[in-house]
Amino acid sequence: MARWDDLRVFLAVARAESLSGAGKVLRVDPATVGRRIAQLEQQVDAALFTKSPQGYAITTAGQRLLEHAIRAEQAVGEAFSDVAGDAGGLTGAIRIGAPDGCANYLLPQVCAEICAAHPGLEVQIIALPRVFNLSKREADMAITVSPPSAGRLTVQKLSAYHLHLAASREYLAEHPPIRTLADVKGHRIVGYIPDMIFDKELDYLSEAGADHVTLGSNSVSVQFNWVRTGGGLGVVHDFAIPAAPNVTKILTDEISLTRNFYLVRHMDDRRVERLNRFAELLAQGIRGEIARLEANS
Repeated sequence: MARWDDLRVFLAVARAESLSGAGKVLRVDPATVGRRIAQLEQQVDAALFTKSPQGYAITTAGQRLLEHAIRAEQAVGEAFSDVAGDAGGLTGAIRIGAPDGCANYLLPQVCAEICAAHPGLEVQIIALPRVFNLSKREADMAITVSPPSAGRLTVQKLSAYHLHLAASREYLAEHPPIRTLADVKGHRIVGYIPDMIFDKELDYLSEAGADHVTLGSNSVSVQFNWVRTGGGLGVVHDFAIPAAPNVTKILTDEISLTRNFYLVRHMDDRRVERLNRFAELLAQGIRGEIARLEANS
């Protein structure tokens, strides 16, 4: 009979899609992870993964076990949370997936404040420029810029946020003036690599009068650092601007973009009280932090 520790190893491989990735999470040797998976497959008399050039892909049997393993994980988490409930604090690890703009300029201070109030809590932030797969439990919850249209998910709108065309004061002092939208075309443009835009809401350079990216990255932080260090003009988050006092917004009357953040969770987590409580604190923190930073941008 499979034990919780067996399921924990199985979950790590299912999420990492590799023995080495699971080994890093579990802090054990990949060969040990492989042996544990082989033993588990022998116990359940079914192949749980198939090895491919891309890594370990979960099988149909593995997918069925995954659903039960996730429920077991939730039950274990709830048990510890319930025991710690007398102290009123959140405990255990919670993993959040987020686009790197949010992950770099909002989540660190918001999550640090939550953890300060709940010493038994551990928060992990995964900053990746792609959509997270909550069905495979890559994260406990994810922040997105578009509400997902498929899957057994719950979606909560967190907050609107704003973006403007911006540049460093040094760049503006050394290059031709920008008085109208037409003037933008004569400048270096910082933005996303066009074929790596993973959400339509991020395809906003055309709204800024730019038709070509000179300095491109799939990372918002890289883009912002290019703008900050005088690389060119870029559409940046207002909430990031206070982190670089030399960056200033330009053509604010002509270019002002509004987007939204959404908190996405798996539908099966609706009754997991610790995640519900954390999600509430996270939502409050993000709304407050966006309002504070945008007021100073």
